Amino acid sequence: MQKSGLIIIIFGLLIVSGLVVSIVENQITLEGINQGNGKVSSIETVTISVDLDKEITSTGIFAVQIMEFKKNAITAIILDPSNIEIISQKINEETIEKEFDVFETGTYQLIIQSSNEDGIYVAGAIGPLPDADKKFILSIISLSLLISGMVGLAVTGIIGIKNRKKSV
Repeated sequence: MQKSGLIIIIFGLLIVSGLVVSIVENQITLEGINQGNGKVSSIETVTISVDLDKEITSTGIFAVQIMEFKKNAITAIILDPSNIEIISQKINEETIEKEFDVFETGTYQLIIQSSNEDGIYVAGAIGPLPDADKKFILSIISLSLLISGMVGLAVTGIIGIKNRKKSV
C-alpha cells in the first residue's frame, strides 16, 4: 500500500508540474503585452500604449474584443511613435486579432473608438508578437506532464483495483 501511495503522489506531482508550466507559458505569451478596457462611444475612446523596440521585435500584435457587438460601430486604430496612423480597422466581429509591422522604436498606441452614441464595452491589447518557439516548447512540456500524470494515475488505479480483487 505504501508503494502505491508513493506512486500516486509522484503522478500527482507530474500533474501539478504540468499546470505550473502552463501558467509560466501564459506569462511568457503575455509578456510585454499591455491590456485595457472600458466603454467607447462617439465621445469616449479607449487608448492602450506599448513601447516596442524594432531591434527586439519586427512584428506587433493587437486584439480587440467587443462585449456588446454591433456591426460597423467600432474602429481600431494603430498609431506609430510619430503618431502616424498605420492601421485603421472597422471591426465586424466580436473579436479581432491582427499583426502590424514595427518600423521604428517607440510607443505604439491602440485607439478603440465608436460611432455609436451608446457606450459599448470593449477590451483591447497591444504588444510584441509572442515567440512562437517558446510557446510551442512550453505547451508540449505542459501537455506531456499532464498526460503522463493522468495516465499514470489511471494505470495505478486500475492495477490497485485488480490487486484488490485478487486478494479477496
